[in-house]
Amino acid sequence: MSAPAGVTGIVLAGGLGRRMGGVDKGLQPLRGRPLVAHVIERLAPQVNELVVNANQNLDAYRAFGHPVVPDEVGGFAGPLAGLHAGLGVARFALAVTVPCDSPFLPADLVARLAAALGAHQLAVAKTGDQPHPVFCLVRTALRAHLGAFLAGGGRKIDAWYAALDVVEVPFDDEAEAFRNINTLEELRDA
Repeated sequence: MSAPAGVTGIVLAGGLGRRMGGVDKGLQPLRGRPLVAHVIERLAPQVNELVVNANQNLDAYRAFGHPVVPDEVGGFAGPLAGLHAGLGVARFALAVTVPCDSPFLPADLVARLAAALGAHQLAVAKTGDQPHPVFCLVRTALRAHLGAFLAGGGRKIDAWYAALDVVEVPFDDEAEAFRNINTLEELRDA
């Protein structure tokens, strides 16, 4: 499935990798290539442009051939800060986010989220009763709203979503696609 007209892909690689021993998760090798390379390979065909949000090792991320944008909010403020940074450079009306540690993401993620978005402000993937908020399709016009939330000290994705018109999109048929790799043990197992 191809991307709907005008989607920016944002790969979230701005964290500290605490659960992985403080290493940059996106650059850890899986099957001979960095995790982020697998993510880019799966997401790039689904979007019109791709950017990487990173706060360290910027040159290593630039080597993948896509623009790299650091958080504008200091202190490794989490995925919402990465989304905010990505929305700041997005050239299209819609943006999709995926984390750098989920190399098995669905090949039809964007198409399915876009099909469900309709008039909603944001579409988020879910499996069973579990939403996956870092796998979302959002209208880029929400950047100012998100900026105000961050400026007010907000960091929790669920708290930001609570003020929006959100649709949850079931991916029960692809539940394993949302598996993320947070620890060195999970990386070895993958």
